[in-house]
Amino acid sequence: MSRLKLPDRNFLKTRYEETAGARFHVAREMIEAIEKAVHHLSSRPTVKGRGKEFNSYYKKYLAALKTAHETEPLITDLIGIRVICPFLEDLKAVERILRDCFTVTELDRKGAHFSFKEFGYESIHLLIEIPPPLIENWGDCGCKVVEVQIRTILQDAWAEVEHELVYKAEFTPFDEPMKRKLAAVNASLSLADSVFQEIRTYQRQLNRELGKRRDSFYRKIEEATDGLLFDAGDVPRDPSALPGPVPNERSTIDDLLLNALYAHNKGRFAEAAAFYSRILEIVEDNAVRSLIYKHRGMACFAQSEYEKAIADFTKALEFDEKSYKAAYYRGVVKSVLGEYLQAIEDFTLSLTINPYQNFTLYRRGQAYYHLEDYPAALADCEASLALEPDSPPSLRFKELLLDKLKMVG
Repeated sequence: MSRLKLPDRNFLKTRYEETAGARFHVAREMIEAIEKAVHHLSSRPTVKGRGKEFNSYYKKYLAALKTAHETEPLITDLIGIRVICPFLEDLKAVERILRDCFTVTELDRKGAHFSFKEFGYESIHLLIEIPPPLIENWGDCGCKVVEVQIRTILQDAWAEVEHELVYKAEFTPFDEPMKRKLAAVNASLSLADSVFQEIRTYQRQLNRELGKRRDSFYRKIEEATDGLLFDAGDVPRDPSALPGPVPNERSTIDDLLLNALYAHNKGRFAEAAAFYSRILEIVEDNAVRSLIYKHRGMACFAQSEYEKAIADFTKALEFDEKSYKAAYYRGVVKSVLGEYLQAIEDFTLSLTINPYQNFTLYRRGQAYYHLEDYPAALADCEASLALEPDSPPSLRFKELLLDKLKMVG
């Protein structure tokens, strides 16, 4: 019967410590390289690193020796790096970036096989070859790869707890009620990750539709106001129109709002206004009601229903007296109607709530221009340019005002 040759612990420790300095520098530069690779992601993943302590390394070495037999055990996580992401969608993005930027020698999706009744953390593990320039700079670091784990924040939290409760414990829970509790916690965290991702996807979709609606609204403002001063030119329309989801009796406020925005962006303003009205029938929160009245007012404005638009913007201000945009929008509608004194009052109200609005200063300057108060118009125009020096409309308006002041001077 052959006896297993025991490793020389002192020899291993000496060898381990000799390469510790190089590992430290390689780990630091790899963390910096990974941070640079993923920095453009809007979610801003967090990159952390650590070096394995010798005692931990030695335990793993002995465990690996059981299967390695006569060969030297291969320990791949002497340098461990974690990339922690807020959302599930970021995991694939980070994996793709790391594959593109580094040489990946192995990939393992930990926990992907678990059922909902089991407990265990999910994580993407990559073995990344240490770039040769780092070895040249710092020398032998005792390993040829870095282990990179990609997780969400919740996956990482569970991994930390599981490491203490299961991996480092003398024995794992074998009591069925306790195992079910652990499984329930893990399932809850997985569900939370899925819900966070669902909300993230919805927000992105909503923001995209809000952006389209805002652009179309501003185009109508430009056509209705700037055209009175100078040729605004042909404003291109966005021909794209995504089909919206079909509402039903159980539609949530969010569903109705998204349907309203889809209809709004497709130019079906009456349909959009109807969706906004349905939301107003069921929502009670004043801030939300103010927001919806503002949206409905924009839909009315798009249909040239100016009095209805004014009424809705007024309602928006009643439910939220700090809604400077509602005051601004109401001033725009009054400018279109030629009610310049009232428009100036609304623009002034908007600027009282939020003085840092170049577009509101610009529109108030236009109203002063139509009242032939050119010095006041120029003052607002210059204030607008102080906030946004390169604004083409404000620059053109200033030229117009300077010419007008020369003529009357």
